[in-house]
Amino acid sequence: MCGIVGVLNHNNLNINASQAIDISLRRLSKRGPDFQSHFINDEVLFGHARLSIIDTSPDSNQPFWDESKRYCLVFNGEIFNFKTLKQELFSQGVNFKTNSDTEVLLHLLILKGEDALKELNGFFAFCFYDKLTETSVIARDRYGIKPLLYSVVGNSLLFASELKAILPFVKEKKVDLQSLKYFFKFNYIPAPMCILENVKKLNPGELIRVVKDEISFHTYYQLKSSDLKFQGNYAEAKRQVYNLLEDATQMRMIADVPLGSFLSGGIDSSIVSTIAAKHSQHLNTFSIGFKDEPFFDETKYAQIVAKKIGSNHTVFSLTNSDLLEDYQEALDYFDEPFADSSALNMFILSKKTRNKVTVALSGDGADELFSGYNKHEALWKADQGGIKNSLVKGVGTVMVKVLPKSRDNRIGDFVRKIDKFSRGLNLNSRERYVEWASFMNESELASLTKGKLTIGSEMGFLNQDIISFNDYLRNDFQLVLQGDMLRKVDAMSMANSLEVRTPFLDYRLVDLVFSMPSEFKIDKGNRKKILKDAFKDELPPEIFHRGKQGFEVPLKKWFNNELKQTLKDKVFNEDIIRSQGFLEWSSVKQIEEKLFSNNPGEAVYNTWALLSFQNWLSKYYYD
Repeated sequence: MCGIVGVLNHNNLNINASQAIDISLRRLSKRGPDFQSHFINDEVLFGHARLSIIDTSPDSNQPFWDESKRYCLVFNGEIFNFKTLKQELFSQGVNFKTNSDTEVLLHLLILKGEDALKELNGFFAFCFYDKLTETSVIARDRYGIKPLLYSVVGNSLLFASELKAILPFVKEKKVDLQSLKYFFKFNYIPAPMCILENVKKLNPGELIRVVKDEISFHTYYQLKSSDLKFQGNYAEAKRQVYNLLEDATQMRMIADVPLGSFLSGGIDSSIVSTIAAKHSQHLNTFSIGFKDEPFFDETKYAQIVAKKIGSNHTVFSLTNSDLLEDYQEALDYFDEPFADSSALNMFILSKKTRNKVTVALSGDGADELFSGYNKHEALWKADQGGIKNSLVKGVGTVMVKVLPKSRDNRIGDFVRKIDKFSRGLNLNSRERYVEWASFMNESELASLTKGKLTIGSEMGFLNQDIISFNDYLRNDFQLVLQGDMLRKVDAMSMANSLEVRTPFLDYRLVDLVFSMPSEFKIDKGNRKKILKDAFKDELPPEIFHRGKQGFEVPLKKWFNNELKQTLKDKVFNEDIIRSQGFLEWSSVKQIEEKLFSNNPGEAVYNTWALLSFQNWLSKYYYD
């Protein structure tokens, strides 16, 4: 796990390249604290910040060249099947000087070019450079686990693992107003959009080919279509899920540094930790608990699993003050507005876990694959139709009129959900999905951001009709997983120099699960059906007999107390809002009034989004 940065045809930018690359590498130093280096010639500039995981010797430092000095690679990520690929290359006469996956990837690309991408099992973002032909291939992994941003300036192309590493090469910064609308709608900015007009995110499964001055974009992988049906019965599907997940987990335990596993007490991390414990003599597992919020504390379930699998379990028990202490550092690391407040939990978990290990396994991706969210159950129920939905719609209309909606107590949150559910029932399937994935409706968004959001060709999959329940999951996989969950995990783990690996996102498992009918994954009152059935004999029964639980950061409490002055100074400040010109002050004022009313609804999250945006402006835009 590392950070990369590069510029192709840098001479056309009229910048001090050596000075800019030094700044970039300093900004990537938390991604790669062990070694930073760069290469520059008349055409290209490559920089690399290394977090040493596999073959920690200096021989594996990057930029990495072959012996002939014709080919170069800068690479962020891990190739988990590199030992198998190495044997194949060795049989074809390739000799190796290191034990790294970096060298294997380089020689595979030399031998097979872009076709090598089909053989990689891992997560990655890299640039492969052929000095003789002045050809470069820049690629991102299938699901966007590892980030890669780029900017085309004339016939120059810039790329980096983080936006903050591109900024030293960019002379002009301009907020992309369409991306800003996406941010306030979803609380993150989906690929390929970026908060700056002249920067984009490379889509998952996409590559950029640069031949001298010619730049072209190509797709090498797409999620399987939901009309490709699984050939087999439920029992066979269950067996394959079990076997593939076990193999994917074991494969992701290869490391030359200490490795552990996140263990929240939920189904996904419990399964990954259970498998990992089989292949480790003394597996370290980690979870965070919340002293001040017992309703959200899952540590007792994590400890039940840890006892069963015999792991060395560590609980980091936090107070709300502990969370507040780290919130600014977590916010500051995001070089693009990002408003999923659970990122704070991920930041602290990563920070404390890094004191024990350098690599951690996680259960990310399972919810989107197997329908694990409350939203999925709501979508399933809505598709069923019937009298119950009609009753909910009627009751919801009455409840909304007489009861307050809020996220900071159970009753208020229940009313909020009923309101959102009942409103969604009036929409078609596609509109309903977008509504339930959003934090602002269309009229609120248009008022706040001075214009309507039009979901265009860049978000093409959201324009498609929902034909089957699997299409909801595909949308989540391409929107929520990539834009929110993976972004959160990558940023907050890398802010603490911790590598996080995701066995559920092994492409073999993903392709298998998306070929299965939706009834294998969800039916009445039973989400993640096949996953739970596949591992029911492996886990304690207590893990299955409970609802899905997430931790809501106590934002409302903070906004009423510790952060009240911050909001007044930075967020609900008429002079600032009007002088910036991005947002409509009257709408911001409405959010403030709603936030401090008895019926805040989504205003708490809207306020956190406003704070995130203002923090980004001051740290990365106006500096």
